[in-house]
Amino acid sequence: MNTEIFGIVLMYALLVLFAIPLGRYIGKIFTNERTWLDKIFNPLDTLFYKLGGVNPTVEMNWKQHLVALLSINFFWFLVAMFVLTNMSWLPLNPDQNPSMSGDLAFNTAVSFITNTNLQHYSGESALSYLGQLSLMLWQFISAGCGIAIAAVVFIAMKEKTSQKLGNFYFLFVRSCTRVLFPLALIVSLLLVFNGTPMTFEGKDTITNLQGDTVQVSRGPVAAFVAIKQLGTNGGGFYGPNSTHPLENPNYFTNMVETISIVLIPMALVFALGYVLKRRKLALTIFGVMTFGFFLLLIPTVINEMNGNPAIAKFAITQQMGSMEGKEVRFGSAASAYWAINTTSTSNGSVNAMHDSLTPLSGMTTLLGMMINCFYGGVGVGFLNFYIFIILAVFISGLMVGRTPEFLGKKIEAKEMKIAMIIALLHPLLILAGTAIASYLYAHNPEAYASWLNNPGHHGFSEMLYEFTSSSANNGSGFEGLGDNTPFWNIACGIVMLLARYLPIIGPVAIAGSLAAKKYIPESAGTLKTDTATFGLMIFAVIAIVAALSFFPALALGPISEYFLLY
Repeated sequence: MNTEIFGIVLMYALLVLFAIPLGRYIGKIFTNERTWLDKIFNPLDTLFYKLGGVNPTVEMNWKQHLVALLSINFFWFLVAMFVLTNMSWLPLNPDQNPSMSGDLAFNTAVSFITNTNLQHYSGESALSYLGQLSLMLWQFISAGCGIAIAAVVFIAMKEKTSQKLGNFYFLFVRSCTRVLFPLALIVSLLLVFNGTPMTFEGKDTITNLQGDTVQVSRGPVAAFVAIKQLGTNGGGFYGPNSTHPLENPNYFTNMVETISIVLIPMALVFALGYVLKRRKLALTIFGVMTFGFFLLLIPTVINEMNGNPAIAKFAITQQMGSMEGKEVRFGSAASAYWAINTTSTSNGSVNAMHDSLTPLSGMTTLLGMMINCFYGGVGVGFLNFYIFIILAVFISGLMVGRTPEFLGKKIEAKEMKIAMIIALLHPLLILAGTAIASYLYAHNPEAYASWLNNPGHHGFSEMLYEFTSSSANNGSGFEGLGDNTPFWNIACGIVMLLARYLPIIGPVAIAGSLAAKKYIPESAGTLKTDTATFGLMIFAVIAIVAALSFFPALALGPISEYFLLY
């Protein structure tokens, strides 16, 4: 038990140790300062600009940034649809895997373009190598877009009065070449040297210990896994994701992959402090995120290490904790730690089956996605947190009878309307989607019998989890749900689209609006936003607006299931 806890402590300590210098490095990239990789990547960046017909020196306002982001995402969606629906005759298909149906291709294309990576298929049997490589490309691109758009907000927060907020293409290309690619190269090499395949050959035939002949799928797995973790993508090369021994061969690779999940989201908080030259503000944000993260982590680790109380009733000792759906290689504690990492961010990869978590652990993974800003996804995690900062500043201003100001800019009705719309969008998409699915199943259970292997409270949790994962751009699932149907493919695809782009548009619009306003120097009466008191205010707003919105739904699902165990 002590060894398992030590493993968690070591992973988190290494994460912080790596994130601080990485944050400073990313801050230099956002501010176009010289870095040691310039000599390598400057020529490559120039080539990309020429091929795209882009002038990286032309500055954009916030609307132009959004037009650039949305237009290129739409183009990539069309390319993804073409590849997925035509894999059977396209090259790099040694195992002769078929093309996808229209509704599944729609769900998959939307999923990877939006950095969600929800998978209603099993990768080794549903995708050609070209399909896998195209999805790996979207993993770089979607993560790069998230980092670039966070940089736009950072620049807007830094400017005293300006409508010009850098160039989207410049920030996007540098995010991919200077941040994602070098880190992915390092992680993929660590995986390759520990047994993860990296090949274009087809299936291999092996004889297992029982003497049975088994066909084992291979492919460019190491590169795929590296960017899935670093980009908070989470899509597995294999159906079982990182529970598969070729995606995650041993405890060392489990540590590498776990650290990779939160590395860039955490580093971006420190990058904010570097760009704004406001270290205390960055530490306040980091403190709130970390406090919320540990509130989810600690009970999850305790629950999984203590085991299932229903089994304990029979006087059966669970020395390794609750091990249903978990890997013996990793144990219950490391699996619980991964589960909170992957759902507090928009990663969604798994090294254990979340459907088998004890009820309250299932609830904490749901809460991580419902709150969606304790570190959060690459770039967009901070955008979600930014909305709560705006709400907290406004409420604090009302409480002390002053005009709300943040970084020298007045927050007025327009900014508050946008912030509240975005804050309420997430609960609306999750709860409305779950309500529709519950209604359909309850009124015609025979027609939708294939949906749920677990009726009752756990079945409700499975449907709630699927829409929560889609709206949080997470991609993990309670896999007792039969989700490869037209309803789930289309419904989740629509939710993923709305939940990806509206929460980007809202914060960028607020940041752009504030950047254009007259700067007001700080005075004795200015609300300090870099203090522990303001940090508690932000946490209170998150708890009230985000967490409590979902309490009735959680009461119907994991909380009711928990009490049934007793």
